[in-house]
Amino acid sequence: MQHYIKYKISAIFFLSLIFNSCTEQYAFKNGDFESALVVEGTITNELKNQTIKVSKVYQLEETGPKFETGANVYVLDDQGTEYQFEEKDTVYASITPFKAEPGRKYQLKIRTKEAKNYSSDQQTLTTETKIDNVTATVETVNGQRGVQINVNSYDPTNTSKYYRYEYTETYKIIAPMWDFRKATTEGTSIFISPRTKETRTCYSSKKSEEIILNSTNNLSEDRVHFPVRFISDQNYIISHRYTIFVKQYIQTLAAYSFYKTMRDISSSSGNILSPKQPGFFYGNIKSDENSDEKIIGFFEVSAVSSERIYFNYADLFPKEPLPPYYESNCLIQKFKNCDNAENPECNGPILRARIDNYTLAHFSSSEAENLYYMVNTPCGDCTSFSSNIIPPFWVD
Repeated sequence: MQHYIKYKISAIFFLSLIFNSCTEQYAFKNGDFESALVVEGTITNELKNQTIKVSKVYQLEETGPKFETGANVYVLDDQGTEYQFEEKDTVYASITPFKAEPGRKYQLKIRTKEAKNYSSDQQTLTTETKIDNVTATVETVNGQRGVQINVNSYDPTNTSKYYRYEYTETYKIIAPMWDFRKATTEGTSIFISPRTKETRTCYSSKKSEEIILNSTNNLSEDRVHFPVRFISDQNYIISHRYTIFVKQYIQTLAAYSFYKTMRDISSSSGNILSPKQPGFFYGNIKSDENSDEKIIGFFEVSAVSSERIYFNYADLFPKEPLPPYYESNCLIQKFKNCDNAENPECNGPILRARIDNYTLAHFSSSEAENLYYMVNTPCGDCTSFSSNIIPPFWVD
């Protein structure tokens, strides 16, 4: 499924870019807030249910974009075939799977529930260039030691030139202070019983959020060796087993220029193109009725290739201590479950309250002495911040 980039425009200035004859003019304009359509769409050469996101620009005080419901969304090719899309959660998905074919022209069409019509420029599928491999090596970057993940590919026709990358990383988490038992309360009593679900080993996933671009336009050959991700050797996500799934999109110059401009504009804010005004940026989608209407976004038809790799921390850093855990404080805390306020060893009310609100997890105990040795919950139960469901693609 396409990963939609979150767009956040925070710069307040005038910007215009005029490209050569094969591109459109794009302009970033400052102004008062106005409602505007936001379109995010890439169809690819993958046979799948393609997706398009249609929303409305949102103001600074709002929490997120407003999904545009009730629209008629379809892609029209140059042979008259229409690919209809339907609402699915917060996107429009093609009713039937299809893939972009080389040499065909595709155009996005949108008709909103207010009967406003929008069309993109016609787009053709870019060069199909596959990823040769993805590698992970130990390197020092800007004084920081870690794992550099590189994408390698080569286009002998020298026509790809413009690349955009997305990745999803997934990693295994093992709670370092786990015990197979859990603590529960009933009144002033504490009961220790076996756990009934997996809480020691978890898996978390995260998608890339930044715009990742690369160009070989100034090179003598269209050969890519690109650092798509760097991970510090002190980052807990690589402590055990880690996998990254990288997607490489081949772009046109116009699409690359659009994304590059958005990346450059948003670099000072640390996030990307979720169009919070002020500030406005035009793409290749226009109103059919009003040429002055503001629409944000770009529709592209992109050849995509993907590759997944796995590695263990011990593979790259043999015999080295693991990075610091997600929770920095995993010290054992001693409690005595009694309620005598005059006895400084008694801290039963605090213990029971923290068991009830699950900020402590059981590590060991001596119930006969009413002594309980506890740790902060993430140290003993990874499901407090991650998932115990093994991903379907996972390979140990």
